[in-house]
Amino acid sequence: MDLRVLPYDHPDAVKLLAEAQLELAARYGSEDETPMDAAQFAAPKGLFLAAYLDDVPVACGAWRSHEGPEPLLPGDAEIKRMFVMASARGRGIARAILAGLERTATEAGRLRMVLETGDKQPEAIALYGSAGYREMPGFGYYKDEPESICFGKALV
Repeated sequence: MDLRVLPYDHPDAVKLLAEAQLELAARYGSEDETPMDAAQFAAPKGLFLAAYLDDVPVACGAWRSHEGPEPLLPGDAEIKRMFVMASARGRGIARAILAGLERTATEAGRLRMVLETGDKQPEAIALYGSAGYREMPGFGYYKDEPESICFGKALV
């Protein structure tokens, strides 16, 4: 497996993001409508990682900086678009991407990782729990949705 930093609008990123949206639509009945801009995922305020197997993009994850409002805090980095193609699941790729996101966010001076996921993504919930993430108050676009679950983890 090869992890690569890509621009959010790189063709491989666009392909992976489209696949992630299809997965979300299948699980929840609609795509994720969270407003996002490619500039949010550019250094030093963010990052987009893609995982490749045999030079084929199979997974992705990203983070973007946040400075509030509460429960978000100055120094937070929000994880977005964690996704692994079905054909590549069960190989530890999501865990490798998560570790890469945490490492790069720490290197960029971020103090805590936060994320929002949904109750129809048990694999994601298990991954975050096993990586030390703990539930936190809701935030972001889906903060008032009953399916939304938010997690946070101190980086330092």
